[in-house]
Amino acid sequence: MTTPDQEALPQRLLLLLPTARDAGLTRDMLARHDIVGHVCADTAELGREIAAGAGAVMLAEESLGPAGVQPMLARALEAQPSWSDLPVLLLTHGGADSTAVGDAVAMLSNVTLLERPLRVAALLSAVRTALRARNRQYEIRAQMRKLEQAHDAEVLALQRKDEFLAMLAHELRNPLAPINNALHVLAIDDSDPARRKHLREMMARQVTHMVRLVDDLLEASRLSRGMITLHSERIDLRAALRGAVELSRPQLQKSRCNVEMDLPDAPLEIDADPVRIAQVFGNLLNNAAKYGNARGHIRIVARTDGDDAVVEVSDDGQGIESGLLPHLFELFTQGERTQGAIREGLGIGLALVRNLVELHGGTVEARSDGKDLGACFTVRLPLAREASAAATDTCDPPRSTARAGSVVTLVVDDNVDAAASLVMVLQSLGLDPYIAHSGAEALELAGLHHPQLVLLDIGMPGMDGYEVARRIRGDPGYGQPVLVAITGWSHPRDLERSHAAGFDHHLAKPADIGRIQRIVEALRDEATARYPEARLQA
Repeated sequence: MTTPDQEALPQRLLLLLPTARDAGLTRDMLARHDIVGHVCADTAELGREIAAGAGAVMLAEESLGPAGVQPMLARALEAQPSWSDLPVLLLTHGGADSTAVGDAVAMLSNVTLLERPLRVAALLSAVRTALRARNRQYEIRAQMRKLEQAHDAEVLALQRKDEFLAMLAHELRNPLAPINNALHVLAIDDSDPARRKHLREMMARQVTHMVRLVDDLLEASRLSRGMITLHSERIDLRAALRGAVELSRPQLQKSRCNVEMDLPDAPLEIDADPVRIAQVFGNLLNNAAKYGNARGHIRIVARTDGDDAVVEVSDDGQGIESGLLPHLFELFTQGERTQGAIREGLGIGLALVRNLVELHGGTVEARSDGKDLGACFTVRLPLAREASAAATDTCDPPRSTARAGSVVTLVVDDNVDAAASLVMVLQSLGLDPYIAHSGAEALELAGLHHPQLVLLDIGMPGMDGYEVARRIRGDPGYGQPVLVAITGWSHPRDLERSHAAGFDHHLAKPADIGRIQRIVEALRDEATARYPEARLQA
């Protein structure tokens, strides 16, 4: 810890005068004017104190000479860093007329000559001027340090960016390789139904993995710009934890981990966004599975602590080294990869966990006793302030599961393969959609067939999906179809534009087939004129 005396070192005036009495009187006079003076007994002490820190040096002409202070002072000044130019106040009898004084002026770069006898006011003015000049040097030093720190941070950021891009390329190539191999095998011979089924399932898994990588990148972008918002409701945290386990089941099965849950009997009610809470604990479980041991154990313990719900997710895996702990929740941070361990992802999950927990007014921390000693993540979330009201009498009645009738559907996408593959999906749902590959063609078909459902790409050349949607909504002759944007654009401002153009839904490519199926089923429901959840969703 810095003491007051140490803080004064850079501002003090070092004194080397002919007699102890002169030095003492000068020091006391300076003290009366709030200037710290330090008396040096000899040249050796002066050298040590210059190294310790000083605002300026005052010495007398009598101290100069080949055997005196001048050679030592010259060496001390030569050793200064680039920002430093220590002021030297030299008391003389005849200005620069003496040889010693002339040599000192030539050898020492920042010398002010003070000819004796000297008035106190003049001495104080010279000292204060020297100390102000020294303070300017300290400001330059501080600025140089900031520039160096900024440069170091930029170098580190560039290094982390390069490492991230290399990791991203690796992670994207991993699923592309089996997809490419499967397509090659099918191109040679697709006559074996069992092999065809196996290859389709493999490609589906790899596409799902690539979609997750892209979703992670979008989440990282939203996180860095503070664009994540919550849609909170009263939920039971116990149910959210059970749901997170089910969502993480593929990763848990892949690592063959055993999950043990210790949940209280009473509800743990919190006001939270259920989707984001599932993401928090899903990421923690996936992290435990990735960095845990094969056939290891993961334990989830939930409890109350005052006004908080506390959840601990622990594993008996490879642990976290102490040097990584302070950076664990930063973007693109990952632990060391051990041979044979499952490692997927971009180092985004834990950064999202921290951000989402803090958005909910909670905290998350990690601890580990070290390598191979497991890890534990503790999440604290505020409990709901009052019990949730019973809502059984306000619940919507269950929709009929009966489905009847056909839904006139139009698929619009300038990408022929994308449109054709989506048509195949819709055909599997019992639909026979029309296809358009441009905005003009879409409006022509919509005018002829009056579709009930339009699955519309946004990023088309010429007339884009926004314009098509606006024209359909602006002309009663097209009817009132459910408009679904299916696009690669999923930034919040893209959702706002979709809503403004008249879209009912906004689905990011590749579209969630389950969502499309639910929309189709809702349109088929004769008791529902429009899909009741027709809200813009990403």
